[in-house]
Amino acid sequence: MRIGIACYPTYGGSGVVATELGIELAKRGHEIHVISYAMPFRLAGYRERVFYHEMEISNYPLFKYPPFTLSAACKMIDIAETHRLDVMHVHYAVPWAVCAHLAREVIHEGPSRLKIVTTLHGTDITLVGSEPQFFKMTKYGIERSDAVTAVSVYLRQATQETFGVACPIDVLHNFVDANRFQPRSAATAARRRYLAPNGEKLMIHVSNFRPVKNIPDVVKTFALVRKELPCRLLMVGEGPELPGARSLAQQLGVDQDVLFLGRQLAVEELLACSDLFVLPSQFESFGLSALEAMSCGLPVIATEIGGLQEVVTPCDDGWLCPVGDCRCMAAHALAVLRDDDRREAMGRAARKKAVERFSPELIVPKYEKVYERVLNAVR
Repeated sequence: MRIGIACYPTYGGSGVVATELGIELAKRGHEIHVISYAMPFRLAGYRERVFYHEMEISNYPLFKYPPFTLSAACKMIDIAETHRLDVMHVHYAVPWAVCAHLAREVIHEGPSRLKIVTTLHGTDITLVGSEPQFFKMTKYGIERSDAVTAVSVYLRQATQETFGVACPIDVLHNFVDANRFQPRSAATAARRRYLAPNGEKLMIHVSNFRPVKNIPDVVKTFALVRKELPCRLLMVGEGPELPGARSLAQQLGVDQDVLFLGRQLAVEELLACSDLFVLPSQFESFGLSALEAMSCGLPVIATEIGGLQEVVTPCDDGWLCPVGDCRCMAAHALAVLRDDDRREAMGRAARKKAVERFSPELIVPKYEKVYERVLNAVR
């Protein structure tokens, strides 16, 4: 199949999933055309059957603001016609699904028309889509798609409740490459000694540092743990909450033990060095960063919200606490970090779950079946 994938390129779950899906589909023999306004950060390097097409957004003086939607639709038209795409798989209902529908209307109608698959990732439903001004457009984008998928049962239910859509929604969980995201090895020992020179335990957080990630609670939780146990915190990523996190670490007197590492392409190398992953988000439709940590053999301390409850199993591979309850998170973190046998057992359980339930070999064929279904269907 010839498949177009439209996504945001930024440091976040939807862009990661879209990019990794394209890579896995290419491995299975499909021709993949990725469309975005910048190179997705996990698409670096040459890959057979994967092509990247960058949008050009006009700055013509007539427009007060750059016409993103029109630029995206025009690029979709160009790529769909030039490469005779079978399916356009868009990640986010707004604006990508709407852009795809516009492109399809321009190209042609009939049985051979371009098929549209829309994957919902979370904030397109709970934040952007629920805005009154975007409500009808988001619902239109969803209902006019030939197939719709959501990354968790929670997100499917939230979509149905928020928009009252009648179309079926397939739940296809996110996946992780367990060969890339592996537990600690001899190769990571030297790196760990550098990050924790005095044998401290290592906590880690990875995100795009948006308000929804509840970044202050990462620092607060770490400060509570640091009072009781020699420990360091790795903060991986960048975003608007980063300056506040630095300031808070100074206020709490833990700034010498908090390492702000910025964006990292090889985040798996830092995860493999660490002992515990912390994710105190206000909302998570799935929690891909938590799954990647679990694949590296890390227990996860997270919040009891959204799709995280489909990823983390309390007492088995991590713990879930109420949003904002830093003392709960710190207590569980201390219990795990103080008991190496317990931490290692939870890490093994986390790795086992990642491999057995969230592997590309299990999830990607489900996407292929969705594509085949829409291509064989008569609308």
